[in-house]
Amino acid sequence: MRGRRLLWIAAGALVVAGAAAATGAQRPGSTPLWKPVARSIGKALATGSRSTNVLLIGNNARNAASPLAPGQADILMVAHVDPAKNVVTLVSIPRNVLFAYPRWRDPIPKIKSAFFLGAQVAPAQGPRMAMAAVSRLTGLKIRHYIVTDFQGFVDAVNAVGGVKIDVPARLYDPANSGANFQPGVQRLDGQQALAYVRIRQNQAADGARVNDFQRMNAEAQVLSAIKAEVLEPARAAASLPRLLSVWSRDVRTNLSTHALVGLALEVASMHVKHLTLGSIADSMQLGPESIPGVNAEGAIEGAYYDVLSPAHIARELAPLGSRGAATGLPPLPSPASVEVIAQCAATWTQRLVAAGFQVHPGAVRGGALTVWAPAGALPQAWAVARALGAGNEAVLVAPVPEVTVTGG
Repeated sequence: MRGRRLLWIAAGALVVAGAAAATGAQRPGSTPLWKPVARSIGKALATGSRSTNVLLIGNNARNAASPLAPGQADILMVAHVDPAKNVVTLVSIPRNVLFAYPRWRDPIPKIKSAFFLGAQVAPAQGPRMAMAAVSRLTGLKIRHYIVTDFQGFVDAVNAVGGVKIDVPARLYDPANSGANFQPGVQRLDGQQALAYVRIRQNQAADGARVNDFQRMNAEAQVLSAIKAEVLEPARAAASLPRLLSVWSRDVRTNLSTHALVGLALEVASMHVKHLTLGSIADSMQLGPESIPGVNAEGAIEGAYYDVLSPAHIARELAPLGSRGAATGLPPLPSPASVEVIAQCAATWTQRLVAAGFQVHPGAVRGGALTVWAPAGALPQAWAVARALGAGNEAVLVAPVPEVTVTGG
């Protein structure tokens, strides 16, 4: 009953705010009346001046009976809510981050796998294992989660009457996401918004939305648009009850009702920032390799992975309270300690020299850009691939004397 009363308080506050805005009960140019109301109620119900971290999980399980069904975490995003600064920072976690699970038999160990591995043990273990993995990766203390699936995302967008999105470029992906958008501001329904955030294989050949990092920016864009729609006074009275109905059906969380309502109202008046861990430079194609401790077998299958630098993550997230980041992988060496034989285009050789590697130019070999590593030198090869910054170059083990770069 207490939770139900709090929901009605929240709905009532938004209805009153909407009525006030509709009747002009505020001075032109002044702060909208709903903002201080939302801020004061939110702080009373949620965290006060303390910051908190909530892990947002998008489960890609299709036709699932529950959002907690075993599936990969297609979306992993930490919402860092800081009432003292009146800012919520959305931290996107690349789903393909190479991450160690020493006790698990996972041949393609990525950060997104944590949810799937845990969910196979018990439904509640999916988000718990995902929280533990993301906490280790980021160094942030994460105790709360919100999970939804594709249908939940579609229903949430439809519940607020669609979202207004400024599509930056021509997006055309008939074979995968089904996206087909012209550039410009437009209102998307749930299915269209899902296609918009999923596209990463754009056939329009304009360089837009062709990798996971661009896709993560779109995810944050749509979340911000949903927030704007929910807080639009003219729509709040109608959209909030529909959204709460969707929430009870399509969302799972370990936040209590009063904490959830308080957090939502607290976030209502906050400025939203977005940052993504890593970049396309961290993305590479790894072959079947032996990596001690990466999983129970100590070896991975060939796939595309993002190899992130824990030191860089810790520095980037220090303002949010990071206590030190880790992936469970061997540490990346300093460039000055790595010798590289560069049999590649001059552009790549110059990048390696500028990064501080010991570069020995050789005869240029054609073909795709590839980093070859002698046995036991994978961390050195990863460091070289990240410094090249090409994105998705192959990193392979071969009987070579030093780390060698060819092609390009």
